[in-house]
Amino acid sequence: MSNKAHQTDTTVPILDRELFFGDPEITAAELSPDGQFIAFIKPYKGTRNVWVKRTGDPFDKARPVTADLKRPIPGYIWSRDGRYILFAQDKAGDENYNVWAVNPADPPAPGEEVPAARNLTHLEGVRAQIYDVPKKDPDVVFVGLNDRDAAWHDLYRVTISTGERTLLRKNTDRIAQWFFDNGGTLRLALRIAENGDSEILRVEENRFTTIYSCTVFETCFPVRFNADNKLVYIVTDKGEESDLTHLSLLNPDSGVEEFVESDPLNRVDFGAATFSERTDELIATIYEDERTRPYFKDKAFQSDYDWLQERLRDKEVSFISGTRDELLFLVGAHSDREPGETYLFDRETRALTFQYRIREELPREYLCEMKPISYRSSDGLEIPAFLTLPAGIEQKNLPLVVVPHGGPWFRDSWGYNPISQFLSNRGYAVLQPNFRGSIGYGKRFLNAGNNEWGRKMQDDITWGVKHLVSLGIADQKRIGILGGSYGGYATLAGLAFTPDLYAAGVSIVGPSNLMTLLESIPPYWESGRKIFEVRLGDPSKPEGRRQLEERSPLNSANNIRAPLLVVQGANDPRVKKAESDQIVVALRDRGFPVEYLVADDEGHGFAKPVNNLAMFAAAEKFLATHLGGRYQPTATPETARRLKDITVDVRSVER
Repeated sequence: MSNKAHQTDTTVPILDRELFFGDPEITAAELSPDGQFIAFIKPYKGTRNVWVKRTGDPFDKARPVTADLKRPIPGYIWSRDGRYILFAQDKAGDENYNVWAVNPADPPAPGEEVPAARNLTHLEGVRAQIYDVPKKDPDVVFVGLNDRDAAWHDLYRVTISTGERTLLRKNTDRIAQWFFDNGGTLRLALRIAENGDSEILRVEENRFTTIYSCTVFETCFPVRFNADNKLVYIVTDKGEESDLTHLSLLNPDSGVEEFVESDPLNRVDFGAATFSERTDELIATIYEDERTRPYFKDKAFQSDYDWLQERLRDKEVSFISGTRDELLFLVGAHSDREPGETYLFDRETRALTFQYRIREELPREYLCEMKPISYRSSDGLEIPAFLTLPAGIEQKNLPLVVVPHGGPWFRDSWGYNPISQFLSNRGYAVLQPNFRGSIGYGKRFLNAGNNEWGRKMQDDITWGVKHLVSLGIADQKRIGILGGSYGGYATLAGLAFTPDLYAAGVSIVGPSNLMTLLESIPPYWESGRKIFEVRLGDPSKPEGRRQLEERSPLNSANNIRAPLLVVQGANDPRVKKAESDQIVVALRDRGFPVEYLVADDEGHGFAKPVNNLAMFAAAEKFLATHLGGRYQPTATPETARRLKDITVDVRSVER
């Protein structure tokens, strides 16, 4: 189908894909604990790294403190005393993270432009994770390492300044998480039993004692100790009467639970709790509904929030990071058409100073509204969703792209979304359904997805398409689907199980065979293996194997009639490259048109902007060809070269 099939948009220009998927100029700013410095992420020689500047200086006075030119730094934290910046990094997307430390005050290493970073864990093929940075011992970070047993992380105390590592607990009891009190003392652990149940354990010198538990179909986990360290906040939906998760206080000695709060509107699960790092008191609770709803417990913070919200209208406001005295904060403001503004906020003087805007060059006036909607699925279940419609054209009979989220035990939320904005700019209506099995809407909604991959979960997507067609918004002949991870599976399942519905699909790191997916689960996902078995199907049982085989798009590849673009990271440890290879081979051997992109330096999803730019350059042209939307025919030389590099001749693929 040519571009001419789509209604011409004369008022909204085609925005360069670089504005959506290129490197942001500045992002992820964090105040140092004393407020003297701001760290942030910015490209250094073409790759995102950590930079630091004095708080009062302009951003062009900042200097880089890391210089990884192979892979973007995914995130970082300040040590408690502000002497170090800690960050984790893997290699080419393999998810084997090491924990690094760098002192921003150090001079650059000889012949280098940045201080020397030290690898605190320094192990190959091992996944390190940070558990806690205690306030009372700022030169310490508690780290988990799975070098002894790839499935479970032993607990270590690491001295940041020297790298000295001390084993605190050998994990031979299926411990999925360790929890410390506000004084940095190890108090609790979360164990996943072999049947998938969760157990909150009191940690004692030579043993563990179970103080709380919930079934594999329920949720319960510790959040943080209260101010006097006698009780611990937990999130739970334990019990037949409980549907939405709520916040409770649990006595770790007696096991007595005291209800604290659930959603005042009785609509969604408990979202999050924020605490004072100065007093350890609860500041606010947060619920994620059609929009985010905070409920403040601290009157001073409530007053500040109201003052900020009055000045930053039509945006959601959040406290990003603050000083240890909590007088100075970085404040964020975002919306569906605002990727994010960051301000420095002085709570004493209420001086609000603009710092930066994420993706400054992106013209907000051409972005589109994200609307919360809902509709009924095949069995009458109400499905919450978000709809983004293109601006500048009549919002009728539009080509539609459905974008199912990954997980699937995740959810979409209101706010700026680069994929939905990119696609709506190209003239598509964009539907993001929170199908059953999505989190945030109670355990009955979550558990309604059990054993429903490719069935009712897929119906929830299908009936969303039907809903928009019935309203006259979507053209039933121009429906596409694009998603990553579980969304990639939903793409393949949509094309295989509802072949008359879609005109094109883009599967990004999507599993095609549920049997091989479960067989290749990474060892460090052992704590969640039972979750997969009870929610997908148990491959150790004949009926489970039949179900998994039946719900695998690979086994129904002969039904696929819509063109397919498959995207894969070669080093993906979750959805192996074989998952994409086998569906490509199945379609190729039918003589069916299939396109394939494989990045040799990526894992589960693309981290490098040039790879994302190449992928979306291919995807938008593919969708325009088959759905009739607009596309940008040009690309930078770097993007064009990378697209050529990652494009696979499907004749060369072996199963």
